Amino acid sequence: MEIKELGEFAFIDRLTKDFKSTVNQGIGDDAAVIDRGDKFELISSDILMEGIHFDLIYTPLRHLGYKSVVVAISDIIAMNGTAKYITISLGISGKFSVEMIEELYDGVRIACGEYGVELIGGDTTSSLTGLAISLTTIGEVAKDKIVYRSGAKESDLVCVTGDLGAALLGVRLLEREKYVLEGNNVEKPKFEGYEYPLGRALKPRCRKDIIKKLDAAGIVPTAMIDISDGLASEILHITKASQCGTDIYLDRIPISPISEKLGEELNSDHLISALNGGDDYELLFTIPVTMFDKISAISDVTVIGHITNISSGAVLLTPDGSELAIEAPGWTTQK
Repeated sequence: MEIKELGEFAFIDRLTKDFKSTVNQGIGDDAAVIDRGDKFELISSDILMEGIHFDLIYTPLRHLGYKSVVVAISDIIAMNGTAKYITISLGISGKFSVEMIEELYDGVRIACGEYGVELIGGDTTSSLTGLAISLTTIGEVAKDKIVYRSGAKESDLVCVTGDLGAALLGVRLLEREKYVLEGNNVEKPKFEGYEYPLGRALKPRCRKDIIKKLDAAGIVPTAMIDISDGLASEILHITKASQCGTDIYLDRIPISPISEKLGEELNSDHLISALNGGDDYELLFTIPVTMFDKISAISDVTVIGHITNISSGAVLLTPDGSELAIEAPGWTTQK
């Protein structure tokens, strides 16, 4: 059986169904959770592969190092925690010089400084196919502040931070210019006016700032996940873990005007980019409806729907009243 026949979610379920866990939370959330007495320890892992997650033709190594750290610590933030330590292991092919890897680590250093994370180790090995980056992040969270994917309750509000879809559109712009300028060393790529989606693609942010704002407002989400694989995928993760349904209003999904403009130019639907694009590293979370006034006072957060009974399923509601089942295949293997 090919992996694509199962899809990402069923594939992971099949691999891990016979494993037993002795920790507070093992497989199935953004990070593993281990009881350390007065606090919970959080551990997450990520891997980035050249040709799948990044293209070095248009991705500066310093930006890639920075983004790698953001990708890793976003999982800890999604548990309402604080990232403390990180390890990085590299598979390096012969095309990379010492100076190139140093440039990658310049980006790592900058991100670690901005987010208060300490690099404490890793490993290096050779690679036949390019660059592979594997990261492990260790963090912590107060026991009364921990947030899982599984806590959403019927009538909870569904909220999202920032805007969605810009990262994928930024990548598509880069891909267009790569294709147009292939073999052309005279002309320059046409990026004017699209600095925002390019920044979202090459140097994303994770939402440590929102975690601080929620804490200051006295809000502990009932469920939360970071948006790394697209809004639709993350909604399904929460509804599956929480055994619930959801209604998401299509016209409430936050999309920046520049993303809409770029989508039109690229003939790429900006809503599809928001639903299935990924790499936004925003937060999707649920809160009790009684917290509406508090969440409304926090900037850069949008209420996009509410949690329903599991029998209703995960549904996208369009402005004309139509209902569409939310679907997301997750990643698939490449030929």
